[in-house]
Amino acid sequence: MGYSKKYLPLLLGVAIAIGVFIGGKLNFGDTTEKLFATNSKKDKLNRLIDYIDYEYVDKVNTDSIVDVTVNAILKNLDPHSVYIPQSDYESLADDMRGKFMGIGVSFYIYNDTVSVISAIEGGPAGIAGIRGGDRILYANNKPLFGENSERDSITSTLKGPLNSKVHLKVFRKGEKELLNFKLTRKVVPIVSVDASFKITETLGYIKVNRFAETTYDEFKDALDDLVDQKITSLILDLRNNPGGYVFAAEKMVDEFLKRGSLILITKNKSGNEEKSVAKRRGLFEKGEIYILVNENSASASEIVAGALQDNDRGVIVGRRTYGKGLVQREMSLGDGSAVRLTVARYYTPTGRSIQRPYTNGDQSYFNEYLERYKHGELLSADSISVNDSLRFVTPKGKVVYGGGGIIPDVFVEKDTSEENETLNYILRSGFLSYFIFEHLEKNRKDFESIKAQDFVKNYQADNKIVKEFLEYSKLNETSLNIKGYDQVLKKYIKATLAQQLYGSNYFEQIINHDDPMINKVLEIESKK
Repeated sequence: MGYSKKYLPLLLGVAIAIGVFIGGKLNFGDTTEKLFATNSKKDKLNRLIDYIDYEYVDKVNTDSIVDVTVNAILKNLDPHSVYIPQSDYESLADDMRGKFMGIGVSFYIYNDTVSVISAIEGGPAGIAGIRGGDRILYANNKPLFGENSERDSITSTLKGPLNSKVHLKVFRKGEKELLNFKLTRKVVPIVSVDASFKITETLGYIKVNRFAETTYDEFKDALDDLVDQKITSLILDLRNNPGGYVFAAEKMVDEFLKRGSLILITKNKSGNEEKSVAKRRGLFEKGEIYILVNENSASASEIVAGALQDNDRGVIVGRRTYGKGLVQREMSLGDGSAVRLTVARYYTPTGRSIQRPYTNGDQSYFNEYLERYKHGELLSADSISVNDSLRFVTPKGKVVYGGGGIIPDVFVEKDTSEENETLNYILRSGFLSYFIFEHLEKNRKDFESIKAQDFVKNYQADNKIVKEFLEYSKLNETSLNIKGYDQVLKKYIKATLAQQLYGSNYFEQIINHDDPMINKVLEIESKK
């Protein structure tokens, strides 16, 4: 059966359109075989998942199979290429953005009730007058206590879209009726600069806990303030900082180096190099800098330390850093999950890679801390092994090494009190924070008239509060040994009280009292 001539123009137009569409999809550099071949590797995985989905004898959650498959693939690449499932993505994204949309409170579930530890400074809750010790009972008439006190559910209830409204009903000790707060959710910062203050009249201190989108702005504000206070030397504390965004580290380093100074070299699989240099006049190009690092300072922290060390700028104080010289890029997988895939290696200005070997597998890689401990490296600089083939020299003739972290200019051994496992558990598990919260529940009025600096200067934790904590934690009923560490406990009790009453800046001021690395800096400063 033929077509009448009147349809020929229409058919010709459709054919041309299809041809243009197909032509736009083709790469004319490819061979005919390649153009029409399927990707057998992708097809194999898709076909296997389909077989399991439709033919397997039992019902299987194929989403979980995909997750396992992706994790297995990435595990065979390197230790830092990771899969982020959809369930974890939003909280991790908030952490790296350095902000979230919500009301701005830190809390924990105490007796099945949302108990406010503190309101975040500048957040909607703090501005409205919510304070430590308050109990949030209802949000938009939804009860948040009893069987409704699941932390994840409460967090999602208190968070929400920008400028959305939430009506809270709050119990406050001493008030006869519930308090009503009508809040508008705003951008709330997740602070990455824990503290900023002067240690002496001329020595400033800034502690950075990670490198997020907002880190540089926080850091610059802190440095601006200290420069206005006429500091001539600065401690930048990057201990236990796991890293984050490379650009945040580069911008931080730019405040210390002269314009044109090399900060970082990155190289991808094709061998293409990108060089990052200081682009502007920095806030602190002439003052003395001390970078505090330890075995948990990684990634972007090592970029900062390496750039300053290789430019003969400042003094690296502490212990050998973690040794991560790989750069990841986050890539969406289209279903709310993502991968952070290693796309380049980075090199310090002298050309050294500080990435540790990972050819022996993830377990060996992540257990290297134990090897350092066994070999005595945490207690003696002489125990740090170096590879002479990875020897580099800075412009002023200082010898530096690649191959596994940044070796400090001034070594400070690990405080042996930190090696007490019981004490470590107490100080890092959050258990002490719960005790302090409950202690303040009974004694908050005793601190209402005390100003922060007076507390730092004059308050002393006594044996009574240590005994109360040991009874609270049941540690006095076990065979675990914490004898001889009462002074450390007292310091952390005081610091945690200060944190809940006045904020993290005062926690760090107290914790840093008699700190071995800071004492070493003070010793160096006294000899200038």
